[in-house]
Amino acid sequence: MRYHLGMTRTRSNSPQAAAAIALVEALQQRFRAQLEALAARRVPGHPGFAAIEWLRDEGRHGGGLRYAHGYGPVFNRAAINVSHVHYDDDPGRKLGSASALSTIIHPRDPRAPSVHIHISWTERKDGTGYWRLMADLNPALAVAADTERFEAAMREVAPGHYDEAREQGDAYFFIPALDRHRGVTHFYLEGFASGALEADRELAQRFGEAVIDRYVELLDAALDAAEPASDEARAAQLAYHTVYLFQVLTLDRGTTSGLLVHDQNDLGIMGSLPSFVDRELLASWVERVPAGQRALVEALVAALPEARPAPVDDGARAAFARALRAHYRAHPEALELQARGRILPPTLSNHGADPGRP
Repeated sequence: MRYHLGMTRTRSNSPQAAAAIALVEALQQRFRAQLEALAARRVPGHPGFAAIEWLRDEGRHGGGLRYAHGYGPVFNRAAINVSHVHYDDDPGRKLGSASALSTIIHPRDPRAPSVHIHISWTERKDGTGYWRLMADLNPALAVAADTERFEAAMREVAPGHYDEAREQGDAYFFIPALDRHRGVTHFYLEGFASGALEADRELAQRFGEAVIDRYVELLDAALDAAEPASDEARAAQLAYHTVYLFQVLTLDRGTTSGLLVHDQNDLGIMGSLPSFVDRELLASWVERVPAGQRALVEALVAALPEARPAPVDDGARAAFARALRAHYRAHPEALELQARGRILPPTLSNHGADPGRP
């Protein structure tokens, strides 16, 4: 299934942008093909991912395509997004283009880990630019051997950057209000540009291929469990999915910046959220967050149906987007409460938003 909006997504004239969009689109297809093959092996006739297109300014400034899967026998929710925005026709902007792969996979089985991967190239109008490379493993039930294997894949492909990226990731994905991390291992290489364009691009490609392939291996093995998951495991997954939603909606700078710069892809930006969360558990954290975020968390709770588990459907995701946009426009100082590593991403857009996650 694919939705067309009647316009063509244009692309930047930059050769570096063209190479970057080719790279992230190839990674998108690699991941989609592996996940669809895995699902089909386990559930004959399992439907593939739906292809959903969105446009920035009716396609004049690009847009994106995401492959999405809702709740089913293999996935709780999955999204593999590629975005490419550019401003070749706007000399007043510092940002030339931003090309990104951003994906999150939440399996249905609570014993299988979720994963988040983000790879993007952001280019300035002067032709310079930088890469952002991120990956983090997010199990509801941690398995030490899985953590070690995922870490090994990242360390092997980027040995010279691993220690810095892990330090950055551990800082970024820490949740102060809950005194815990989202995920068990994190890689976050921000503002990366060695000066060797081709070598940097090859690193981004190798990194993407390595984390995609290793995650599919871990997912495949986790789904081999012969016995059905226990009620305790499903309860742990619901709690963890609530933690995941809480971190994304209260701390993630990429999510917030995407919502503040435009409202043309709200459901896509919210595509990383799991299908169900614990509304009461989320409400219990209102008093834990700083005063500048309490109204936001209250609005997030109000956006969820009064059910347990509470479904995170399209209506809830759209309401979340509106709540975040309204909160930070009314209280821009609250942006200082969001996650940060040692290195903050450069800000190039005229709207003050980070262009690396379009």
